[in-house]
Amino acid sequence: MPTLEVVKGVGVAAMRLSIALAVMSAPGFTFAHPLAVPALSTLAEAASVKLGASGVLGFYTARLPSGELPDRREVKSALVVVHGYPRDANRTLLAAARAAKQAGCAADTVVVAPLFQVETSVAKSCDFPGVPAAKKNDALWSCSSWIDGGQAKEGGVTSFQALDALQQRLVERWPRLKSVTVAGFSAGGQFVQRYVGFARPPSGVRVRYVVADPGSWLYFDAQRPTPVDNGQAIAWAQCQDLNCEFDWAPLSAAELAACPQANRWKYGTEGLPAALGSDARQARARYAEAEVAYLEGALDTGEHHGAFFKILDRSCAANLQGSYRLQRGLAYAAYDKRFLASSHSLAIVPGCAHDVTCVFVSEPARPVLFPQ
Repeated sequence: MPTLEVVKGVGVAAMRLSIALAVMSAPGFTFAHPLAVPALSTLAEAASVKLGASGVLGFYTARLPSGELPDRREVKSALVVVHGYPRDANRTLLAAARAAKQAGCAADTVVVAPLFQVETSVAKSCDFPGVPAAKKNDALWSCSSWIDGGQAKEGGVTSFQALDALQQRLVERWPRLKSVTVAGFSAGGQFVQRYVGFARPPSGVRVRYVVADPGSWLYFDAQRPTPVDNGQAIAWAQCQDLNCEFDWAPLSAAELAACPQANRWKYGTEGLPAALGSDARQARARYAEAEVAYLEGALDTGEHHGAFFKILDRSCAANLQGSYRLQRGLAYAAYDKRFLASSHSLAIVPGCAHDVTCVFVSEPARPVLFPQ
């Protein structure tokens, strides 16, 4: 298993930019309701990057408490944070900006959140208060297609290519940029974990990836976990979280017959979309070579309060990876350690369930989001 770093997490929130970072300093303060999150226009400066015939990708750069952006002459790092399924870019950006302040990195780190837009007519199921609706010329995806590298509705640009373009734009806009950390939580974590193997990051900068509490994972072969106790296979319900151990075996013919999607994209590498531009071998090699870190909330378990179990992917393909997010994350970290790369790390955040405002601002997240 990768090394675990365990530090107590702290939840935070804010009502407006002028008091947001101060209020978020209060221990135990959490976003009780989405309306407590300021609008993106309050938190950040809007910009966009062109995606050819597909339109533009909007992104938002967090302002400092002064209302200004960080000084271009001082910025050396960028933290790009990817929203979850409801496209809660404001909540994700606010948590990341607070984390930067706590880490003492606000002056030399630019914090940026892309917004994958969805047609207004179908956005109801993935709409979040304070996030602007799609505008003319915005590249458009469905509520879920952006999560696994899907193509925009016009022009064919994938969401992965859109993030490549965003990073290139940051390098051009912040000329002293030396490193970029791409972090995602929940569905954003799914996006980042799948993006790693297909990314085309800008040259000349160090790029790292942080995957936090995704609902499912991309496996690069047919190996899947079985929880074990003293060498004997046990049911997932008997797997006691941090004490879980795993055995590995390829998906059986019976499992594949019962669950044909088990090893297909987005859970495996069979049937990779051609638009992603890499085959399974290339994606696996890139993933193994990349700097990747995992964050998991210790309370993101089963039907625990705040784990949002009802919206968890419980398809047969996902359930073959574990019963809930923490189990799936622990199993994938063990898989990574054994089959992919010994250098990838895992940090567990006690006190946090499925809450970006708790996980991102926690002490275990600090060295992960803001490496030295």
